[in-house]
Amino acid sequence: MRTSHLAGIILFLAAVAAPAMAQTHMPGEEPVAPYVQSDANAGATPIADPAVLAAFHGRDGIARIANRTIDLALDDEELGPIFRPFDMVRLRRTLNEHFCYLLGGGCSYSGRDMTTSHADMGVETRHFNRLIVHLRMAMREEGVPFRMQNRFLALLAPMHDEVVQ
Repeated sequence: MRTSHLAGIILFLAAVAAPAMAQTHMPGEEPVAPYVQSDANAGATPIADPAVLAAFHGRDGIARIANRTIDLALDDEELGPIFRPFDMVRLRRTLNEHFCYLLGGGCSYSGRDMTTSHADMGVETRHFNRLIVHLRMAMREEGVPFRMQNRFLALLAPMHDEVVQ
């Protein structure tokens, strides 16, 4: 009797909490299984130095870099097949949020953690490295100084072990 009462309370609490766990999404984005949204899912503490954000040309520059990185990956014969099956609306949104959050742009990150996001994708170190090459190109095209690029990449590098499985 006590167990069924406890189960009822758990179901009630889950139903009440569900709206608070509503997923962030954009028009045209495919639905995903529920998960807890948290900035902690970004995998690192944001850079607090406003000079870094300025070097990336603020939120607009970050968005251009995120989108250009995805475009370059899609056009890459090795990375394209990995990226193409995914919801591009969601990928563009969450990568932009991820970069903006990490670069101190005042954004929240609504995506999954790195391990969950990349599970079963077959990402290898060579893919991770190719994506970094494309990110570097996007940052160069945006005019981000090399030293500031390195500060950002130093934040991303430890995520290798969560992305490559």
